[in-house]
Amino acid sequence: MALLRSGRRPGSSSENTWPGFVDALSTMLLVIIFLLSIFMLAQFFLGQALSGRDAALEKLREQVLELGELLDLERQSNADLSSNLSQLSASLQDANISREDMAARISDLEADLAEAQGLSSRVKKSSTDQMQTIRDLESRYRESSAALAREKEFTLAAKREVDLLTRQLASLRKQLSILNTALEASEKKDQDQQAVIKNLSQRLNAALASKVQELNQFRSEFFGRLRKILGGRSDIRVQGDRFIFQSEILFASGSAVLGIEGQQEMTKLAVALKEISQTIPGSINWVLRVDGHTDKLPIRTAQFPSNWDLSTARALSVVKFLISQGIPAQRLAATGFGQFHPLDTSDSPAALKRNRRIEMRLTQR
Repeated sequence: MALLRSGRRPGSSSENTWPGFVDALSTMLLVIIFLLSIFMLAQFFLGQALSGRDAALEKLREQVLELGELLDLERQSNADLSSNLSQLSASLQDANISREDMAARISDLEADLAEAQGLSSRVKKSSTDQMQTIRDLESRYRESSAALAREKEFTLAAKREVDLLTRQLASLRKQLSILNTALEASEKKDQDQQAVIKNLSQRLNAALASKVQELNQFRSEFFGRLRKILGGRSDIRVQGDRFIFQSEILFASGSAVLGIEGQQEMTKLAVALKEISQTIPGSINWVLRVDGHTDKLPIRTAQFPSNWDLSTARALSVVKFLISQGIPAQRLAATGFGQFHPLDTSDSPAALKRNRRIEMRLTQR
């Protein structure tokens, strides 16, 4: 027995070495399989998280597109919404950048996983290095999980922003509807008022036409009586609706004081005016307008600095004389036109004489 045992000792060393090598190799393979399992689980969870994030991002993109279509209709009426949409677009770009960073991190993890898979060819690497690799992978996984959580928070914040913009858009639409309703009511009211105004205008025009026709009848009668009283003088004439006196029969040259002859003629006119005023109905608010006109030869005196002053003073002198003859002051009006409304634009003495005149017109106020 002893010989047999002593005969087998020389080979016992190799036999003991082989099981030890097998055990070490088995342990190494188990560690590698454990690492691969951890990486596969990490890749699975990351894939699930990324797919959920992609679905959320796709849903967010669809909501943003719908919001963009709605905001395009209201862009001109609310600049703030456009600004918010721009900010949201910028945030989505940041999200896309974050996604690209996440993809880069996943690529890094895949590279690390490929490196871990290559550990099978480096079985002599120490277990300390392998554990450090595992800790690094776990740290990267935690970082990826934290980044994914932040991405979810950002997605929720973007969704809340979209909901806020949607509510603001609905409020703006409601206000726009109210304004449209008010505008339609205002337009209808305006149309009704325009119809009433048109009716009143037609009635007023008819009434004015009637009053003008009545006044024309009394004007014709007044002018007819004046013709009889004043006679057929060439320097006193009727032209249209005006009764014209040449200035020479009323005033001296450059003067606004009624002469004796002018007072006589104005007295006749006052008598005729008082007679005809008795027949004019009280509903006709008539007035005798006295217009003074001069020729275009300038006058510059201390009393009359211009032709306008002279024409106005002459018209006012006639009005004051008629008031002294019993014509009510509220029935008279004095107006000066100077040289600006000539009857004859030539420079002949006859034209200048014709333009120096007092015109009287029976009209309404």
